[in-house]
Amino acid sequence: ALGAGLDATRKLSVDAFPDVTNVQVQVATVVPGRSPDEVERLVTIPVEITMTGLPGLTELRSQNEPGLSIVTLVFTDSTPIYFARQLVAERLGDLRDRIPYEVHPALGPVATALSEVYQYTIEHPSDGQRALTKDELVERRIVQDWVARPLLRSIAGVAEINSTGGYVKQYQVLVDPVRMRYHKVTIHDVHEALARNNANSSGGILPQGPEFFLVRGLGLIKNVDDIRNIVLKEVGATPVFIRDVAEVQIGEEVRYGAMVKNGHTEAVGGIVMMIASGNAKQIVTSIKERVAEINSKNMLPGGLRIVPYYDRSELVDAALNTVSKVLVEGIVLVIIILFLFLGDLRSSLIVIATLILTPALTFLVMNQYGMSANLMSLGGLAIAVGLMVDGSVVVVENVFSRLHRHPQADKIRVVYEAVLEVGTPVIFGIGVIILVFLPLMTLEGMEGKMFAPLAYTIAIALGI
Repeated sequence: ALGAGLDATRKLSVDAFPDVTNVQVQVATVVPGRSPDEVERLVTIPVEITMTGLPGLTELRSQNEPGLSIVTLVFTDSTPIYFARQLVAERLGDLRDRIPYEVHPALGPVATALSEVYQYTIEHPSDGQRALTKDELVERRIVQDWVARPLLRSIAGVAEINSTGGYVKQYQVLVDPVRMRYHKVTIHDVHEALARNNANSSGGILPQGPEFFLVRGLGLIKNVDDIRNIVLKEVGATPVFIRDVAEVQIGEEVRYGAMVKNGHTEAVGGIVMMIASGNAKQIVTSIKERVAEINSKNMLPGGLRIVPYYDRSELVDAALNTVSKVLVEGIVLVIIILFLFLGDLRSSLIVIATLILTPALTFLVMNQYGMSANLMSLGGLAIAVGLMVDGSVVVVENVFSRLHRHPQADKIRVVYEAVLEVGTPVIFGIGVIILVFLPLMTLEGMEGKMFAPLAYTIAIALGI
């Protein structure tokens, strides 16, 4: 039993606090260039109408920003998160005829408000406190989006990595209305020409004796000159190029904020989100190992490094150390008091054995039912230390007393009768204590997720 309990302790999910977030699914839609009222009219309202009536749906709210629609659907706590996401994904298929063809709603990551477990910046060892140039911020954002983010997202348990700071590189075609009017072309013509001339096409396979040649038309754009040389139309055998009606350049996406490091320069970084109900301690440990490998093997170009500035494991360790310290202190004090009042080492060791076996078996049950070890659940175990030793002391003291009164009798028989004598009252006494915590177990919503683990842990420990 002790071995099974210790193995369960090793596998137990560990976090700082219980996750009190309700079961929710987010539908995010990027609508470039649209104002909030247009976003609401064209996207948000159709999404809300489509999602009404879903099984288990309790609340539906939305947020409209320039170029972005976010619809949040809240389900009952008994609804499995992946079942809720499946329901929403099925309804998204009904949206195609109700929203503009160029927008594509997507589900948010399987994460909660407490999923931010690791945050970092992309830095160079020689940075110091100097201010980064705009070109450096563009380059580091490229490294973050195309190198660092894919490397870290492959870790099991990571739901999403959000990039922050810097500038997102863009190939910009800045049209001139006067020149477009002169050449009699429209914005739609420019858009269509860009789309048509940025694609490869297949020409089939050409057999040539024992060999086969793959015939392809290569049309993918490689640089700004390729964009400038795209033909919009032809007027009397004279082509009209994009460069005739627009300025083509490399620029940056319009941004709505910045990431500032220590107040002296901008920076580029990322926020790692773990999956809902994940093992924060284990996931962060995997992330730290991966980051150490990336930095040691110079996987990022230009000598750049991933430098963390927030790590959930520090909070987890602090919370666990606080509760563990209280738990150990309680056990030590109970051992001292037992030895002083029982006056017999062997009897004290029997009671002490329950203080070792009970937490281990409690972890086994918690692991079986998916309960995490956090400040509240381990706090319940600390509270239960004094309660769970009570029954053992009563039984051991009665056995000890009977053995002294009948030293010549069969010891096994004496122990059996002594246990039977006090067994029923002890069981009823422990049952009454467990019933005291029943109201905490019946709490719902945020209160239930916060305090129910404490009550369940106490009940499990006392029952064991």
